[in-house]
Parts: sequence; C-alpha cells; structure tokens
Amino acid sequence: MGISLKDVAQRAGVSIKTVSNVVNGYRHVTPQTRQRVQRAIDELGYRPNLTARHLRKGRTGMIALAVPELTNPYFAELADAVIEHAAGLDYIVLLDHTGGRRDQEVLFAQGFRARVIDGLILSPIELENEDLLARESDAPLVLLGEREYSAPYDHIAIDNVAAARTAAAHLVEIGRRRVAFVGARHGRARATAHLRLRGWREVMGESGLPSDDALIAVTDGYSREDGAQAVARLLDSGQRPDAVFCYNDLIAVGAMRTLAERGLRVPDDVAVVGFDDIEESRYGATTLTTVAPHKRAIARAATDMLLDRLAGEADTPPRRIQPGFALITRESTVGRP
Repeated sequence: MGISLKDVAQRAGVSIKTVSNVVNGYRHVTPQTRQRVQRAIDELGYRPNLTARHLRKGRTGMIALAVPELTNPYFAELADAVIEHAAGLDYIVLLDHTGGRRDQEVLFAQGFRARVIDGLILSPIELENEDLLARESDAPLVLLGEREYSAPYDHIAIDNVAAARTAAAHLVEIGRRRVAFVGARHGRARATAHLRLRGWREVMGESGLPSDDALIAVTDGYSREDGAQAVARLLDSGQRPDAVFCYNDLIAVGAMRTLAERGLRVPDDVAVVGFDDIEESRYGATTLTTVAPHKRAIARAATDMLLDRLAGEADTPPRRIQPGFALITRESTVGRP
C-alpha cells in the first residue's frame, strides 16, 4: 500500500492540509514547517499522484513539443532541455515531429492531440499567418523560430541577423577575405536561412569584401550530406573561399569532410564556422567554431510561457522573447592552442 498524505502528516506532526500546501508549493508555510514536512516526505519515500493533481484542475499534465525533425541534434538537445524543465514543473512532454511540412504543422496548430495535451510548443517552418488566424483550438500555443506572424501567440526567436553578423565578423577579424555562405535556401518560408544570409551580406558589404552569388551555396536540406555536396559544388565551380560560414553545425561537419578530401586544411586553408553548438561540434577531429543559441533559455522560456497561459494569463497580450547567443571559438577558425 502506498504512502499517503496522512502518513506524511502523522510523521511530521502537522495537518494533512499543511502537507498538501508543501507538496503543491504554496508559499504561506513557515520554513521550519516546510523543512519538517520535507524530511518526513524523504524518510517515507512519498511520491505525489501528479495525474490526480492535474485531473482535479481539468488538465492532463501533458504538453507537446512539435519540431521539424527529431534526428537533427539541435532539436534533440532542445527537446531534452524542454523535458527537463517541464519535469521540474510536474509536466510530461509529448514529442512529435512535423517533417517541416505545412499540412503537418497546420494539423498540430489546429489542435491535433488536443484531448491528451494541455498546450503546444511548435517550431514551424512552412506554417503561414492565415493558418494561425484560422486556428480554432483554445489550447495555449507558443511558437519557436524566425517566421514572423501577426497572429496573437507567444513567440520565441533569437536575433539571427545579429548572430550571423557575429559569425561573419569573426572570420573577417581573423583575416579571411573570401568568405562563402553555405546553406542558403530558396523560397519565402525559409526565413531563418534568409536572415543568416542577410547578416553575412551586411558584414561583407561593410568590410568591402565580395558577397556575390558565386560564394553562396544553396542546399536542399540541412544535413551533413548537404554540406559536403554544397562545398564540393562550390570548389568544382572554380571558387576557392578561405572561409565558410555554414547555416548550421551539420552542414559545417559535412563541409569540413569535403575540404579534407580535397586536401584543404581547416583552418589553415579554409576556416569554418557553424551554427547551433550541437554536441558533435565539440568532439570532432577539428572542433568547430559555432554560434551557440541559449537552448536552455529557449526551453525554459517556452515552457514557462505555456504554463503561464494555463495558469490564467490567457487574456494578456502575446509576448515576444529574444534569447541570447554566443560565438564559441574553436579549432576550425583559430587552430589548436
């Protein structure tokens, strides 16, 4: 038979209501009483019934995180941070992927799984503003990413132009003069790639360096293979950059593979910068200089904003949060110490 609130109350010498207040995090409990109750909880091994607690509030205790792809380490690491933070707030996270397809993003935004989740964190790529304006679900929604929407939902996105400028400026500062951009995309929907390309163009223009299309490599996707093939095409076209700024770390890893196969040394011949600071960037044969979005800050903000809406802030204006980033310099631009 499991340990109950009554058992904890008897051990701590307090009322059941006081134990409930401690378990539910109410502030109006003296530190001494809270400590005594917590000691009794630890000694007895009491575990609250979170499902029952959420059901009493008319909720399931589950939120969903829908991202374009779970095989991308950036989204996997972001999901890990969301799960960890949500667990500390007594919520379970249901993971889904949309494949970056508009129909799937619309499906989730319109309330797919609405019966089993209390709210949704969605990272869209193809979703349009009219899709959100037509949304009928009243479940809280928090958006991630750089698509601009006028729909009334909370939105979290780093400043991609500023981040790309930081990366490009670093390459210029270490003396690189032919800096290529790898990972450009066609189409209006690919806002993140456009913003990073814009940051690169701005720095090249301000520095009096070339930013022509010959130094821009378009990719179909954002994988290692895409990076390897894009740099191969760039070199085969007769272009010889002395630096490459890649849309993300996976493209950068593929780029470095092609450079090695062509007999070019990183960073002596070609410096490389990525974006995302995935774990792989820290452990390659040549560690990767990269822009590191504050993933845990993004995860915390998204989860907290969603739960704020659930707690009764549904009528407050939509919020726009811009988490920070940092450039992490490693061997791919500055060599080994």
